Amino acid sequence: MRSRKLLFILPNLFTVTSILCGFYAMTLCASVEAGPTQFYQAALAILFAMFFDGFDGRVARLTKTQSDFGMQLDSLADVVSFGAAPGLLVYKWALEPLGFLGLFLSFAFAACGALRLARFNVLAMRSPHGGGGSFFVGLPIPLAAGVLVSMIIAHHAATGGEVLEASARGPVAVAATALSLLMVSTVRYRTFKDLRLSPRSALVLMLVLASGVIIGTRFHPAYVLIAYMFAYLAFGLIESAFGVRKRLVARKLGSGASAAAVLEEEEEDELDDDEPGDEHKVA
Repeated sequence: MRSRKLLFILPNLFTVTSILCGFYAMTLCASVEAGPTQFYQAALAILFAMFFDGFDGRVARLTKTQSDFGMQLDSLADVVSFGAAPGLLVYKWALEPLGFLGLFLSFAFAACGALRLARFNVLAMRSPHGGGGSFFVGLPIPLAAGVLVSMIIAHHAATGGEVLEASARGPVAVAATALSLLMVSTVRYRTFKDLRLSPRSALVLMLVLASGVIIGTRFHPAYVLIAYMFAYLAFGLIESAFGVRKRLVARKLGSGASAAAVLEEEEEDELDDDEPGDEHKVA
């Protein structure tokens, strides 16, 4: 019985460690001597938080200790590590000179992340069964945080730890705004849980990964990370723009189906795709 209780604690330890990394990142940003080095260290701490967050669900499944408590704790951890911490970090790193606008955009990132998680929890409670969906509805908050911190790490690698140029603050503000909107959007991003690769596709994937390793060792791993992150963002947007889903809705409406019936079916599809335990394990 005691060993069983310890097993229940194990996945939650990963989650709490993720909170620790996010909290440590915030202390680095809030310190009096905060500068490029501290911002770089804070970005690395958030990357470590992504690592621990990616394993808590897997450990829970391996030990058969999934629970509602673990899911709620995971969501709260993500608000801290991937909402509040990156929001404060991007504010101190780039947006503070913008005044109230910079403060608002940083807060909007954290707030949209919290809204994203709240929507997931509601859909999870309404879902009639567990399991893995093929899509995330909206950009998962760890990936949004990953894009921000990869930008900070890449800038640190490119400049050798210099202060961000004033001309770059505008693009960073646009990126933070876009990520905030994507989190609360209905853009669907693949989980790749049902990925089936043909021999040719597997070869292409191996070449892409090998190229990433070469570029990462030759220059800096952050360049590869940010390239992969933006590729995933673009893939979701392109797939949504040219997706089959809109064509199917138009076809159903054209054949005489009622709009209410179509919307109801769309809601059921969303519930099937956004399942408990799948939300944050992509990083």
